[in-house]
Amino acid sequence: MKMKMKNSISLSLLAALAILLTACASLQNYGRFVINTEAEQAFNRYEVNPDYRYYTCGPDLFPNALLGLHQNYSLPQNTLWKGVQMNPGTMKETVENMKIQAQRFGQFPDAYRLIDAQGHFVGVWYSIREAVTYLRSEEDGILVIGMPPLDVFLKMEGSGNDNSHIN
Repeated sequence: MKMKMKNSISLSLLAALAILLTACASLQNYGRFVINTEAEQAFNRYEVNPDYRYYTCGPDLFPNALLGLHQNYSLPQNTLWKGVQMNPGTMKETVENMKIQAQRFGQFPDAYRLIDAQGHFVGVWYSIREAVTYLRSEEDGILVIGMPPLDVFLKMEGSGNDNSHIN
């Protein structure tokens, strides 16, 4: 009886260890979003970096996120991110509209540097904190960057964060 119990515990521990190792191995391809004042200043000055390709997601007028991806990297072909031909005027309109939408809910967009799993800088991101998602490196410079929920602001409407009534 004791031997069966020891074997059962040993098998359970071995299974748990295998699951843990699998989980850790799958996380090794994930990058991170790092709040960055230089990126924030660039967005607030409406600077367009010629080395980036720009994308948005969400409504065209009030995007949920703005992504600037270095040209050495690409998104998967089946991405739902919308490519934007960015110039300073378009950047200004996009950033200002994002600020307006965020302020309606007592929020303010932040700017982030995107760092891949190997620690390389791969681009910039602009959104409210609730819209930050994930960055996963795949082979051949392809990055899977999660899209924020399309209803990121709708979820806030019932939370009392809508300050649109304030002048």
